[in-house]
Amino acid sequence: MNDRPLPVGTPAGQGVDAAGVAAFLDAVEAAPDIEPHSLMILRHGHLVASGWWAPYTPGRLQLLYSLSKSFTSTAAGLAAAEGLLDLDDTVLSHFPEFDADVTDPRSRALRVRHVAAMASGHLTDTWADAVRLDPEEAVRGFLLIPPERDPGTVFAYNQSATYALASIVQRVTGTSLTGYLRPRLFDPLGIGETAWTRNRVGSEIGFSGMHATTDAVARLGQLYLDQGLWQGRRLLPASWTAEATRTHVANADGTAEGARSDWQQGYGLQFWRSRHGFRGDGAYGQYCVVLPEHDAVIATTAGTERMQELLELMWRHLLPAFTPSPLPGRAAADEALRRRLARLALPPVDAPPRRPGRHDGGPDTHFAPEHGHCAAVPTLTRVVVGAGDRGPRVTLREGEAHLDLRLDGPGWTLDEGAVPTAVSGGWSGPDTLRADVLFLETPHRLTVTCSFTDRTFAARWHTSPLHARSLHSLRAPSYPA
Repeated sequence: MNDRPLPVGTPAGQGVDAAGVAAFLDAVEAAPDIEPHSLMILRHGHLVASGWWAPYTPGRLQLLYSLSKSFTSTAAGLAAAEGLLDLDDTVLSHFPEFDADVTDPRSRALRVRHVAAMASGHLTDTWADAVRLDPEEAVRGFLLIPPERDPGTVFAYNQSATYALASIVQRVTGTSLTGYLRPRLFDPLGIGETAWTRNRVGSEIGFSGMHATTDAVARLGQLYLDQGLWQGRRLLPASWTAEATRTHVANADGTAEGARSDWQQGYGLQFWRSRHGFRGDGAYGQYCVVLPEHDAVIATTAGTERMQELLELMWRHLLPAFTPSPLPGRAAADEALRRRLARLALPPVDAPPRRPGRHDGGPDTHFAPEHGHCAAVPTLTRVVVGAGDRGPRVTLREGEAHLDLRLDGPGWTLDEGAVPTAVSGGWSGPDTLRADVLFLETPHRLTVTCSFTDRTFAARWHTSPLHARSLHSLRAPSYPA
């Protein structure tokens, strides 16, 4: 937890209608394909609403996916302010060892500002090809892929571009992104523990992989809302916050649907423009929404593929809740909202913990994948179910590795082991056991269903991990200092 809390205000005192926030909560909880994990709302620099859907908690690190890019952008802005980086540098100038290999004129002309703006001239994401061309240094692989258009003329969301930007920042600063940001951003903002996934050569990948709390996301948003000032201290140049959040290359397709899409409003330097304000965002609902016109920041974590719908619910319910003046006489509504936010929780699996008409004792039962292979989790080779002290004990096996889970009755059973999880489940039928696993440092939920009739199991993700190598990798990474 952060030991320097944000300034706190009541919703009414900061001109926020508690009924609008409650309506947003109603909407996200009623949406069948949105699993909310956390919400923080800042207005006029004050925290007016915050809640975590248990078993998620305020101090829990969360995988931010591509919201990591906005932190990478901030590192680039700091390096530029210190004279270590110029946006008009060519990318190749920072990798002179590749000069002889890179012959395409467009690749040679590619500038730092182009990769920061997702305007490398490529028409599609190049990450898989870049890694294939050079597994040890994907920047070289990226530069070996000739852009189809001149750099700066076309938008394409491209992980390789952000990876190149992150690699340049780490080269010019001589340290990791985390090491560079800690004294310049994280500590001044009061951001506590963070973690960032590294590649095989030890570099933080930049385009994804950052793990941080929702509080950290909210603080980054407030810093950009205040144009680089934090509680009166200048951390980022105002010129950088303006440059990073303006449109650099248009990305609209000209259709009516595109006009309604928050992904076709333009792209900055690792920030998206929105129909309202701008944002950093990551897969499955990790959002840092900054609304200058309302002097507000909305930070969320979630597990959903309906990311546009989540934004629509913000626009529908939260925007009208921001009023120009304080709202007197709303103490009861504010208190009701506070109580509701304090008791948010994800519903557990609705299934009895004891097997109907049977004893749960006896030897362990082994289950093989349906159809001989688990398509959702290829590394998952076997599930073992045995009797625990208070309910079934479920072991997920990945070759020689195993993840032990407990179903200790109704509700969620927490395990703060090597892979922090919360598990809920029970008997969905006389011969069918279901276990839902929340990987608490990620947005992901896995449902495993075991059939005692034919001794097979099935597994499905509610949102599929994008970069995980195994179930054991679904956690915040840790590295030696």
